Amino acid sequence: LPGTTDEYLIIGAHHDHLGLGDQSSLAPSQIGQPHHGADDNASGTAGVIELARKFAARCDSPKRGILFMTFAGEEIGLLGSAYWVNHSTRPLGKAVVMFNMDMIGRITGQKIYVGGVGTGSTFKTLLAQTTKNSGFTVDYSVSGYSASDHTSFVGKQIPVLFFFSGLHGDYHKPSDTVDKIN
Repeated sequence: LPGTTDEYLIIGAHHDHLGLGDQSSLAPSQIGQPHHGADDNASGTAGVIELARKFAARCDSPKRGILFMTFAGEEIGLLGSAYWVNHSTRPLGKAVVMFNMDMIGRITGQKIYVGGVGTGSTFKTLLAQTTKNSGFTVDYSVSGYSASDHTSFVGKQIPVLFFFSGLHGDYHKPSDTVDKIN
């Protein structure tokens, strides 16, 4: 989505999962069954698509452009995001922030996790103001490093925010199904 300047934001998630399971399955006796990944891939990808739809419907142009991206290869080592930051289709120096959504579909107790707040000087203050009346409790993490695609951007000195609804017992199992998304 073009902006009025050449700077841009990145909103991303990963769309790969475990297929029929592999060595990453946390249900080894169920390897061979579909590992749906409704939260651990589809919820973040759906979030990217929904934000793209909402922003595209606006009548005004944003100041900064927005690049909506989904990545493959996250589950086997951040391959898609690592490739993109090393072969970017836009000038990497014009990227202002990367927002990553990985497992955003199963909020428990109105608690959300936001990582990477230490990678930008105003992130924690801005998030506190934005979420003050949201009804959510926000657990912040300073680090921008974890096992998800935003880590590829941190390595290139691009500030990141990583949105996450928390781990659950269905993680990397066939039981991570759409009926549990809230």
